[in-house]
This record gives sequence, structure tokens and C-alpha cells, in this order.
Amino acid sequence: MQDCKQLRVEQLHWRDGEGWTGGNLPQVKAQWVLALGSGEHLRSGRLCAPIFARYPDAIFTGCSTAGEILGRRVYDGSLVVTAVELERSRVRLAKARVEDQRGSFAAGHQLAAELIEPELKHVLVLSDGLRVNGTGLVAGLRSGLPPSITVSGGLAGDGQRMSETFVCAGGHPESGIIAAVGFYGSALEISCGSTGGWDAFGPERLVTRSDGNVLYELDGQSALGLYRRYLGEHAAGLPATGLLFPLSLRNPGQGTGVVRTILGVDEKRQSLIFAGEVPTGSFVRLMRANLDRLVDGAFGAAKASLRSDLPPELTVLVSCVGRRLVLRQRIEEELDGVAEVIGPAPMAGFYSYGELAPGPAASCELHNQTMTVTSFREGPA
Repeated sequence: MQDCKQLRVEQLHWRDGEGWTGGNLPQVKAQWVLALGSGEHLRSGRLCAPIFARYPDAIFTGCSTAGEILGRRVYDGSLVVTAVELERSRVRLAKARVEDQRGSFAAGHQLAAELIEPELKHVLVLSDGLRVNGTGLVAGLRSGLPPSITVSGGLAGDGQRMSETFVCAGGHPESGIIAAVGFYGSALEISCGSTGGWDAFGPERLVTRSDGNVLYELDGQSALGLYRRYLGEHAAGLPATGLLFPLSLRNPGQGTGVVRTILGVDEKRQSLIFAGEVPTGSFVRLMRANLDRLVDGAFGAAKASLRSDLPPELTVLVSCVGRRLVLRQRIEEELDGVAEVIGPAPMAGFYSYGELAPGPAASCELHNQTMTVTSFREGPA
């Protein structure tokens, strides 16, 4: 537990064979709980029931992951619980359900409408990672929120299986759910940073046919066929190996863009399915990892998340599963980089299928292959 006058944090951790660790007495009187873990552990009634009992007045949120972050460590098949008590601020939960990706914009707009109030400072989003079009979700949120409201969060994961993801929005986890937590109050200081670290290679290619987040043709050629030629021996492992070779996407007239990660392939249509939209008329280049730059990117994201000389009291990290697959045994170096910047504040987070954070234009964007850092502090009212 962090001993401070305002925001207080308690973290618990469940691992098979070890049971629960962490927690202190007196426990926090939490208004918000963030639970991150494998789908199996998140759906376990015997694990969630004691959390509900320990924090009866808290808004319970969480999601399945492709790896859990607690402090400077990464875990698999565990459950990381972060309970937050706010002294002079408040939180609200909004929930939306989507049947398929076509409902993503409407879901985002609905969430924004439910949360908008004069004292709203920030929205943290946890979304189903496979049924939701992240670009549409972000566009819907932006359509209903003023530019001054920051948005961060991520798309739930399912390891490398990419089969089914789960989100908790006030209760037990479900698929096809988006949870959005609104943070309210003048005492709150919440800021975000997001950085990648991948290198582009090969020629820039024109997207000549696409539909939303489905890419059919590049320069008039089959997108899947062209992608396979670039991947070589890695092509046999698609779609999982696609996480190692994302696309850099920019719209005409823009010097910088965003990164898009493959979530699936359609052999029949020779197409690639991405976590966000790849518009017809945009330009893309293939990307590959630079290990040192990936680690430096996490350091840069942490620095970008700091908006004052005062250290944060809680930091939530969302990093892409593709970064984890590339960094492998060096994965905890990116957490070390964040910790060096933010200091002793508790850290919790997960490896995702997509990250939400402000982009170069300050408004929220869907990112892939980034480390996203959201820092929380409750200062004087």
C-alpha cells in the first residue's frame, strides 16, 4: 500500500501454487478496482468472489491479457488486482456491448454520452480485443468528448491464441464488452504518454482496396500474398507471426502516422485483418523490431506521461503483445525504463491487442506496438 494523503493503492497478486500475495491492513476503501489476468483466472468465481468481498463499494473493472504487469515484472496465467482509494475525486463506470466490429463507433459514442459531465478529467477504456474495431471505438469516443478530456486504455488480450477475450464492467467478465471509467474532480492529475520504437523498411505502398480494418490490396496486388513474400519463413506462423511485422500507416498529407497490427488472415479473400482501420488511399510500410529502440520507447512514453515535477501515485501500463514477442527475455527492460522515470509509484498493466492514448495531434488514437503509460495523482483540490 502506498502511504500518502490523497490517492492510496493496494495491490494483490494470485499465482497458481502460491495463492494470494500482497495487501496490507488497514486495507484501502477502494472506489475503483482494476483486475488483469488470464481469461481462466479472471472468470474464476473463487478468485473474484474474495475481491468483491474485500472492496464492496468499488467499481470493478478488468480484462484478459497477453501477459500481466505488476511492478517491474511480467507474469502469465496470474491475476493482478489494483485497488484505488481517492480522497477528493470520484469515478463512474459506463458499459457498452458490441456484437461485431460494425457497432464500434456507436459503442464509443454511447460511452462518451454516459460519462460526460463538467468535472470529467479522463476516461480509461478496456475493450474486447477481437470483436471491436479500435479505430471506430476511438472515433466514437472523440465524437462525444471535448478535446480537453484525455482517453487511454487498451484492447483485451488472449495470449497468442487470438481466440476470445474478456472484459469486466462492474461484475464478472464477458466477451463483446467495453468498459469505460470516468475520473472526475479538480484534484486529479492524469496524463499519458505513448511511444513505439519500430523501424520501417521496404517501399511505401498504396492501399488500393480495403474495408474498415480489412486490407485486400496494396498497389493493386493481394495484400496477403505480398505480406507473405516479405515475411518469408515467418509466413507459416500467421497470424501470430504478423505481430512481429506490423504496418506503419499514414494518410495522404501527413508526415507521421500510426502503427497497425494484424489480428487475423482470410485465406479465401486473401486479406489481412487489423486491430484498427486501414483506409483506402492511405500509405503503409512494413516494420520490424529494433530491440534497443523498443526499450528506449518505453522510457520515452514514461517521460511523456509526466506533466509536473511531482511524481505519480499510480501508473497504468498498456503495452502491445507484439513488443513482448520481440523482446522476449528483455521484456522487463521496458518496465525498468518506466520505473526509472516515474519513481516508486505502484505500476500495474497488461500486454494488449491495441493501445489507446493521445497521438501526435493530442487527441486519442488507436495504437499498436506501443508502450502506453497513464500516470495518476490526486493533488490539492
